Amino acid sequence: MTETIESAARDDDRRPPLEARRRPRVHRAWIVAAVTFVTIIGGAAFNSLPGLLIDPLHTEFRWSRGEIGLAVSIDMALYGLTAPFAAALMDRFGIRRVVAAALAMVAAGALASVWMTASWQLMIYWGLLVGLGTGSMAMAFAATVTNRWFVARRGLVTGILTAAGASGQLVFLPLCAWIVDEHGWRPASVTVALAALVVVPFVCLLMRDHPADVGLAPYGGAYVAKPAPARGAARRTVKVLFKAARTGPFWLLAGTFAICGASTNGLIRTHFVPSAHDHGMPITAAASLLAVIGIFDVIGTIFSGWLTDRFDARRLLAVYYALRGISLLFLPMLMGPDVRPPMVFFIVFYGLDWVATVPPTLALCREQYGEDSAIVFGWVLASHQVGAAVVAFLGGVARDVFGSYDVVWYASGALCAVAALMSLVIRRVRASSAAVPSG
Repeated sequence: MTETIESAARDDDRRPPLEARRRPRVHRAWIVAAVTFVTIIGGAAFNSLPGLLIDPLHTEFRWSRGEIGLAVSIDMALYGLTAPFAAALMDRFGIRRVVAAALAMVAAGALASVWMTASWQLMIYWGLLVGLGTGSMAMAFAATVTNRWFVARRGLVTGILTAAGASGQLVFLPLCAWIVDEHGWRPASVTVALAALVVVPFVCLLMRDHPADVGLAPYGGAYVAKPAPARGAARRTVKVLFKAARTGPFWLLAGTFAICGASTNGLIRTHFVPSAHDHGMPITAAASLLAVIGIFDVIGTIFSGWLTDRFDARRLLAVYYALRGISLLFLPMLMGPDVRPPMVFFIVFYGLDWVATVPPTLALCREQYGEDSAIVFGWVLASHQVGAAVVAFLGGVARDVFGSYDVVWYASGALCAVAALMSLVIRRVRASSAAVPSG
């Protein structure tokens, strides 16, 4: 009898709380996903701003484009270097606290820039504060929410949350461009700060760290007790980096993804608008073209994922980088005061190719590094942002030195050709093995 009672008690311990056994009409996971989507959009507001402000800041303060580009590069580098540790921070302190603090940092950096008078302040506000804030809301945020709250529909939710960044660009680029054109750069910076602050109450009130916090099972799964705060996750992140860095494929993947970042965030996102403006195109028109990229990069990413399931990821990367490089070589000839069909074709093509490199790069990380692949990809993503940071800075310097961006487009096209060759020499590994086993 005693054994029976003890067995029943153990069974009760394994059962979820009463609230978890009630099935809500709309699962809380979808509310959390919606808040995550809105949060990523709010954080993406700042990413729409730097390219719009290069010319206004240069005109008002007489800062060189290299100085302004350096602030943008610090932001991008910190974004990338913070990303591998973001998941560890969320495991240790909780999603809600980390994201709310990150939004507050973005808002503080954007708002403080309104009163800046020296270029070093730009580097502190835009570079340090905003870089750390946006880095804490990188892909790790979406991945953590998806992994904790969803068992079914993970692919769908991942795709939706990945599209949030592009949606933010689509919303804020034309809006900020209009504000800059009509009212100046300061109201645009305040708009970005407010966009980040508006999201904070939603995060504090509706976001929860784990389904067990509200007595629920993950969507499509069984109830799981909330684990204790993870310790040592940051140490493992660094340990995996050192292990992966001893293998050739890591450097090839990091190198190709650095060129990917250089030719997207560092080049087009930062310097396309001022370059088009150099040729007489209104800022609002150039920003609208950049926003259109946000539409097509969602389509391109989904299609690339479909292709990655069917073809060699190395060959796909080689094709993507080769075509991107060719398009950049033609871009200087397409620049002009008006938006013509060839430029529209370039924008559509570049949008389709923008993040099409992500699915095959993820697939190669998974193939090479097995269960450590997520952490390895975090470091590969860091290289993406470091590449973006370098070109954001050097692009501004080149414009100061040569008086145009033409040399930047040609050099980036050549780099993409190098990335295509690097993709092809990544060695293949059987799906059952991993180059760097966890240990």
